[in-house]
Amino acid sequence: MAADDDFFNIHDHGISVDRKKGRVQCNYCGKNMSGFSRLKSHLAGIRGDVTPCERVPENVKESWRNKLLEKKEGNPSKKEGNVYPPAISCKRNGCSNLNGGVKQFKCEATRGSDCDSGSYTGTASEQEEGAEQHISLLKRRIDSQTSFNFEKKKKDSLSWQAQKCIGRFFYEMGIDFSVANSPSFQDMINASRGKEKCEIPSCQDLKGWILHEEVMEMQEYVKRIRHSWESTGCSILLDGWTDENGRNLVSFIVDCPQGPIYLRSSDISAFVSNVDALQLLLDGVIEEVGVNNVVQIVACSTSGWMGDVGKQFMERRRTVFWTVSVFDCIALMLEKIGTIDFAREILEKAKTITKFIHGHATVLKLFRDFTGKRNLIKPSKLRSAMPFLTLENIVAEKKNLKAMFASFEWNRTKWASRTEGKRIVNLVEDRSFWSTARMVLKATIPLVRVLCLINGADKPQVGYIYETMDQAKETIKEEFKNKKTQYWPIWEIIDEIWDNHLHSPLHAADRHTQDLISFQLDEYRHAKGAFSRGSAVDQINKYSPAEWWSHYGVQYPELQRFAIRILSQTCEGASKYSLKRSLSEKLLTNGRNPIEQKRLSDLTYVHYNLQLQNSGRALKGDIVDDEIDPLDEWIVDESPEIVT
Repeated sequence: MAADDDFFNIHDHGISVDRKKGRVQCNYCGKNMSGFSRLKSHLAGIRGDVTPCERVPENVKESWRNKLLEKKEGNPSKKEGNVYPPAISCKRNGCSNLNGGVKQFKCEATRGSDCDSGSYTGTASEQEEGAEQHISLLKRRIDSQTSFNFEKKKKDSLSWQAQKCIGRFFYEMGIDFSVANSPSFQDMINASRGKEKCEIPSCQDLKGWILHEEVMEMQEYVKRIRHSWESTGCSILLDGWTDENGRNLVSFIVDCPQGPIYLRSSDISAFVSNVDALQLLLDGVIEEVGVNNVVQIVACSTSGWMGDVGKQFMERRRTVFWTVSVFDCIALMLEKIGTIDFAREILEKAKTITKFIHGHATVLKLFRDFTGKRNLIKPSKLRSAMPFLTLENIVAEKKNLKAMFASFEWNRTKWASRTEGKRIVNLVEDRSFWSTARMVLKATIPLVRVLCLINGADKPQVGYIYETMDQAKETIKEEFKNKKTQYWPIWEIIDEIWDNHLHSPLHAADRHTQDLISFQLDEYRHAKGAFSRGSAVDQINKYSPAEWWSHYGVQYPELQRFAIRILSQTCEGASKYSLKRSLSEKLLTNGRNPIEQKRLSDLTYVHYNLQLQNSGRALKGDIVDDEIDPLDEWIVDESPEIVT
C-alpha cells in the first residue's frame, strides 16, 4: 500500500510554477494548468477542463485513470439511479420553475433573482414531468453554450495558427525559446498584426503543445516521402564532421525526387578507425531506410573514415553504389588546379589586392565610389569556388581599378605615397597579372558553372552529370584554343578525380535482372521495338530522363524500373543543404534526463526536416553568398601587422 501511495503522489508528476496563481506544470509534456486536480485529469486522459497529456507513460495514465474513476464511483451523487436531481419547485407564487435554488435558474416571480428553494410533494408522474422539463432546459442551454464555444474556437483559431507559425519559425531557425519572452519580440509580432493583438506563445507552449503538433505534422510529411522510395529509390547522404570537442559525428539525410528528409545523427568517435564497425553502422541505416529502397550512398569526402569505408563498401554490398558528392569532387578539382604554379601565384597576388582594398576603410569607400557601391570579393556558399569567383570579379573590375588608382582622390590619400599602396598600383598596372588571371579563369570557371547549374536544379542530376562534365572539359579545351599543352594538365586533374570517385559502375541488379536489362538495353541503344516509335524519339529531349522512362519504357519493365531508380537519384551531397550542426552536437551530448532528451530529440527532428522541407524555396542557381566573412583570409592576414 505504501508503494501505491508513493506512486500516486501527484508532486512526482508535476511541479508548481506559480504558487500565487496556483499554476502547475506537467513533467511529461510541459503544459501549464490551474492546480494539481486538473493535472490528475490531464495525466489520466480524462477530458473536461483540461486536455489529455500525449506523452505520459501508459502505466502512469492507466493508474491515474483508475484512481480517479474509483474515487468518482465512490461518490453517492454520481451513482446510477441518481442521475437527475430531485424535482423541487420554487416556492414563490407566480413562478413555475422546477429545481428552485439552483443558481442557473432565474425566478419568474421576481424577474431576475434566483429561485427560492421549496419542497415538492407531487405525484410520481408530476415528478417525472419536472425531470423532463429540467432535462429539456439543460439541453437548450448546452446547445447554446456549444454554439458559443464553436464560434469562440473559430475566433481563437487565428491566434492558434499564428502561435504555430511562430513556433515553426523558432524550430526551423534554432532560436532560443527565451526570445519569446522578449518585449521587443512581442512588440514586433503585435506591430505586424495592426490593431489585432496576437497571443505570443510562452516558452512552455514552445516546448509543449506547439512542438507536439509540429512533430505530428512532420511525421505525416515524412511518411508521404517514405512511400515514394519504393518506386523511385533514394540516396543516403552523409554529413560528417569533427566538433570542437574532437568528437567525430555524422548525420544521415535521405534524398529522393519528392524531397530530402533528416534521418538521424550518430557519434562515431569510439569506432572511427574501425572500418568493420562503420560498415555495421551503415548497414543499420540501410536497413532502417529499406534495403530495396537504397540506390546509393553519397559521401561528403574522399578522405578520412569515409575514404576508408568507401574503398570496401561495394565489395560488401553489390546492390548499393558508393559515390562522392559532385560538389565535393569539383571542389577537390578546383583545389588541385589552384596548386598549379601559375594558378597559385596569381591567386596570391589577387589576394593582396583584396586585402588591401577591403582592409582599409578609405580605400574601400573609394573603390565603391568608382564601381557603383560594389565589393571586390565574391563570397560563395561553396568555399572552393570563392577564390575563382573573386578573381573573375577582379578581372571584370580591371578598368575601374585602373581608373581609381590614377585618380586625384587616390593621390590625396596617405596610401598613395606608402610602399604598400605603390605595390598594389604596380600590380594593377602589370599586364602579365591580367593575362595570367584570364588563363586561370579559363581552367576553372567552367567547373564553377557546373556547380551553379547543379545547385539551382530542382530535379535529380544523375541523368545529366556525365554530359555536363564532358561539356565543361570541352569548354576548357576551347578556351585554351585547343592547345593540348595548356588544357591537358587540367583534364588530367578532372579525369583522375572523376574516375576514382564519381564514375561508378552499375551493380544494382541481380544476375537474372542484368540479363533482361542487357537485352532491353540493346533495343534502347538501337531504337528497336517500342523505342523506335516516333513519339518516344520526339519526346526524348522534352522530359527529364526519369520522366521519359516512366512514359515510354512500359514495355520493358525491368529496364524501366532500373532506369527510373538510377536517373531519379541526386549527385549532390549533404553540403547542398548547409544544415547547422550545433543541434546535432547538443543532442549527442549526454547528461539530460529522459524527458529533456526526448524533447531535444523531437526538436532536432523538426528543426532539420523543416530546413530540408523549405530548402527548395531557398536554393538558387547562384552560388554567390550575401555576406562576406570579415575574418576571411581574402580580407585579413593570418597574422596581421598593426598599421599605424
